[in-house]
Amino acid sequence: MSPPLRRWPSSSPSDACSSCANEGNDMPKAVIVGGGIGGLATAVAFTRRGWEVEVLERSARIAEVGAGLSLWPNAFRALDELGLGAEIRGRAQEEGSAGIRDNTGRWLSRTDIEAVRVRYGSPLLMHRADLLDILRASIPEYAVRTGISVSAVRADGTAEHSAGTSAGDVVVGADGIRSVVRRAVCGAIEPRYSGYTAWRVVVDPREPVGDMGESWGRGERFGYGTLPDGRVYCFATADMAAGTAGGGLSEMRARFGSWHEPIPALLAAADDTAILKHDLYDLPPLKTYVAGRIALLGDAAHAMTPNLGQGACQALEDAVVLARVAAEDGDLTRYDAQRRPRTQMIVKRSRVIGAVGQLSSPVAVLARNALLRLTPSSVQLKSLAPVLDWEG
Repeated sequence: MSPPLRRWPSSSPSDACSSCANEGNDMPKAVIVGGGIGGLATAVAFTRRGWEVEVLERSARIAEVGAGLSLWPNAFRALDELGLGAEIRGRAQEEGSAGIRDNTGRWLSRTDIEAVRVRYGSPLLMHRADLLDILRASIPEYAVRTGISVSAVRADGTAEHSAGTSAGDVVVGADGIRSVVRRAVCGAIEPRYSGYTAWRVVVDPREPVGDMGESWGRGERFGYGTLPDGRVYCFATADMAAGTAGGGLSEMRARFGSWHEPIPALLAAADDTAILKHDLYDLPPLKTYVAGRIALLGDAAHAMTPNLGQGACQALEDAVVLARVAAEDGDLTRYDAQRRPRTQMIVKRSRVIGAVGQLSSPVAVLARNALLRLTPSSVQLKSLAPVLDWEG
């Protein structure tokens, strides 16, 4: 069990300034390393439970890349507990018809969205920056410190950083797949390359796009979905060696420009300067997410490929569970026991789906496509249960 919660004094004048609004009180404190979706959601969760929070973000400002984000019903159960569900639903677009096609447009699998709504709730799509803005506005302005690089964290609840030292009853590692905080919990852990890279871009199409979904080729995939403002979020993947240079809009058009509509039209409307290209990695299973007063969440604990659309969703779940456990008795091993099996199961599922989607052998692709066409929608619906049936 973790040591009993206690109020830590600030360790330097700069730290005292960050907590000046709460000076003299005896509230417990959470120091959160990382100001992304997981870190800010954790700050909201702790704030709602009466804790002081200090968010240390290495970037000069809180910002999110220009990309879309799927929020599944399990994520909205977490957001509802944070008191933000209604506001975020108002900024998101309900997903319509969806499924998987081949690169000619032939349907391989259709998703029964109405059955998903009835069984689990509605999946929604929104811009990542909009979610980040809502989370940021839900915590005190003084709680977030930008331009702060954390160099080391200790199990006693202290974090060394470029502006001094911060200390808390809990230190949360929400600093991504290359987490500094993770070293204090698990030592050096190297992310695993998936074998494929990804492009992402938001485009303003010349004609409205009504449906959404993915198309699978041989070692390549292309997906798209409509955002609330009518813009379309596009993403694509292709097998290639890690660190391959280049690969902007010209390569996307060369790879996907002959696929079925509306893919060529979306690429024609894309701006080359808006293209984001990143190799995709995940984490091997960690032996624990906690050590002393330290807890890992989001990509720092269980970075996953985006094939299930669950990366941000799982970080939101993490935030709710961690704040609850810390407030109830501070035994962070309970957080580990609740979150590690579930999130590692989802990492594995996402990795397997990616491997199937990226098949490139002609024989394997034919077999995959035939199996998808033969799989009843009821089986697909049931397969979602372990991921979406989370109640907190």
